[in-house]
Amino acid sequence: MNISLAFIRVFFVILSILFLTTYTTTSSNEGFTFSNIVIGVISGIAFGFVLIATDSLFKRFNLRTFNIAMLGLFCGYLMGEAITLIFKTVIDVSTLPLSPATTELVRIAIFLFTAYLGMVMSVRAADEIYVSIPFIKFKPTSHKKKDILIDLSALMDTRIIDLATSGLLDNNLIIPRFTIKELNAMGEGNDDMLKAKARRCLEAVKKLENIPGLELRFAENDFPELKDLQSKLTRLARTLDANIITADMNRVQQAQLDGARIINIHLLANALKPITQSGETLQIKIQRYGKEPRQGVGYLDDGTMVVVNGGAEYIGDMIKAQVLSVKHTSSGRMIFCNAVEDGLLSTQEIEQTVSEMENSHKNYFAI
Repeated sequence: MNISLAFIRVFFVILSILFLTTYTTTSSNEGFTFSNIVIGVISGIAFGFVLIATDSLFKRFNLRTFNIAMLGLFCGYLMGEAITLIFKTVIDVSTLPLSPATTELVRIAIFLFTAYLGMVMSVRAADEIYVSIPFIKFKPTSHKKKDILIDLSALMDTRIIDLATSGLLDNNLIIPRFTIKELNAMGEGNDDMLKAKARRCLEAVKKLENIPGLELRFAENDFPELKDLQSKLTRLARTLDANIITADMNRVQQAQLDGARIINIHLLANALKPITQSGETLQIKIQRYGKEPRQGVGYLDDGTMVVVNGGAEYIGDMIKAQVLSVKHTSSGRMIFCNAVEDGLLSTQEIEQTVSEMENSHKNYFAI
């Protein structure tokens, strides 16, 4: 645990004990007695642990969300004061027979309603909040691009260099300093595989630093209470309100559950693959049988699955195929073709064949 955070928690537990012990001994008719001191100490400890538990519940909130919520609470308070003043004026003018208890209950209900409404509305409209002065309008900072944190798997993937060179990540790419420390520790270890991995990652960092215009930054934030590198990265992403770029498919779901937004290099690469059009021809090696009679299956260089009608007769051979349709699935893209050895199809024949495939080959299209 961070020493400063531990100090703050202990300090507030002690304050809670001190204040509640003082309250129990001064408000009781018995005065300063042992039983009142015990009650005050126990109450103070219990309240202190409630504060710590509340801190744990709000751990996933970043500073920006907290500030917006506080702004909404302040606006709700002002609105509550205004409504309460109007309500009090109406009561005084109309001389309604309301007891002080009823008036106080209505006042509490008004403040609770306005505080809740102010906080909810401000959080929902976070991107629309801006400061406005006559003739001058400041644009909301939320329209700026978010920073992007790099994890170890992304540094291991050489495609991050090409992506950074493209200019899409200019002034927004951040490498945590604790990641560099972890790589240095791996490089000094005895495991040859980890040393090679650390060396490749450090070389990638140097290449990123040398890219003109990228302006790579390093985050000095560290979280000593967290031992796992991925947990530190997720905490840093929430603190900086940044995204994480990764090449590890196994970490995507966990990071999203922890409240961080993920940019996956593999999904990005799939989205940028050139789209094959219906009617075009391609060379494909048939590697195995398909799920339907006379179908063969092959794969392009990027791993895209190609299903070829009439390809079952050419297992192990490189043949020419005519593209019928391209289907996008959760695992990538699939291309359906006809073997050219059976003859090229016209546009009308392609549409008819695709319609028949969608009716009869549902086991493919349901992927």
